[in-house]
Amino acid sequence: MAKIVECVPNFSEGRNQEKIEAIVGEVRKSAGVTLLDYSSDKDHNRSVVTFIGEPQAVLEAAFRLASKAAELINMEEHHGEHPRMGATDVIPFIPVQEMEMSECVALAEQLGEKMGTDLGIPVYLYESAARSQQRRNLADVRRGQYEGFKEKIKDPEWVPDFGPATLHPTAGATAVGAREYLIAYNINLDTANLDIANQIARRVREKGGGLANVKAMGVFLEDRNIAQVSMNLVNYKKTPIYRVFEMVKMEARRYGVNALGSEVIGLVPVDALIESAEYYLQIEDFNKDSQILEKIL
Repeated sequence: MAKIVECVPNFSEGRNQEKIEAIVGEVRKSAGVTLLDYSSDKDHNRSVVTFIGEPQAVLEAAFRLASKAAELINMEEHHGEHPRMGATDVIPFIPVQEMEMSECVALAEQLGEKMGTDLGIPVYLYESAARSQQRRNLADVRRGQYEGFKEKIKDPEWVPDFGPATLHPTAGATAVGAREYLIAYNINLDTANLDIANQIARRVREKGGGLANVKAMGVFLEDRNIAQVSMNLVNYKKTPIYRVFEMVKMEARRYGVNALGSEVIGLVPVDALIESAEYYLQIEDFNKDSQILEKIL
């Protein structure tokens, strides 16, 4: 069987469709990779792209995407609700088939070196590719965002792993890493009060003593005039979606707030949704391998 790796770059443009299509187009025309999905959010001003292929083809497509993003995005003019530090904010490699995590780490290192050398973009390795515990958590790496990084990068503790020790004047910095599959999951609230969303996020996320494997923050959706709890679920097998949804609803009730609904950004493993269906429908003795038509087909 062939080696297959997934790559999920996030770049800092969610409003200009012409730029989005040009950046995603670099993946479309890359040989040896398959574009699975891409989505954009105007409030976050961010796009998420998912593609797969053999390792070196995916590496080349990721570099082409980052190069085009650096050409088209000026971080001096960028504003959005989602934390970000660069035109291409983050590029993770995820093992899919016949791939070890160590091989994804090697891809992250190759891409980081190439971006630093050829594009002049400072690169930080994170998650399994991190070279120190301080840099494993993406939120820690990105803290300060693009504006704060102009000073942060001067700190000897935050010298980049690759590239210049100065922020790129328009493309900022990029985090490149290797990790397991995560689910980008958001819950919308029937309130415009961002402080309430932030309070809920603090209680739900692992760092605040909430659920393991959950990262969360409050976001205001200007186009809908509502607040949102925006999350990354980094291990849905240990902390399933339904458990996160129920805890957010429970915490929201203390403020007299309800969940309007939730959304998944990008692709999601079918098992994560089946698990939630089993919970809410209270299905007994369900066998997902033999009772789901599409799996049998």
